[in-house]
Amino acid sequence: MVGGRKRNVLKLSGEQQQRVAIACALASDASVILADESTGNLDEDTATEIIGILSECAHQMNKCVIIVTHSNELAKQVDVIFRLKKGELQQL
Repeated sequence: MVGGRKRNVLKLSGEQQQRVAIACALASDASVILADESTGNLDEDTATEIIGILSECAHQMNKCVIIVTHSNELAKQVDVIFRLKKGELQQL
């Protein structure tokens, strides 16, 4: 980012910075979006809204969205779940 823009983004709250990062990912033409704990700093309502946006992006824009989370509630909202347990990747 250009100097002034970066300072302005850093003035945003954690939730606002998270929204900006997600908006940038959605605006890109990338076919895969990696979201590592994308809702970790968000309240429950906002987290649900963000997951809805990512899900819509996957289904309507034909993007692959990979979400890493520790939240079981969030995991229940996705199409496919993989779990890493004792170093082994399991599909649930």
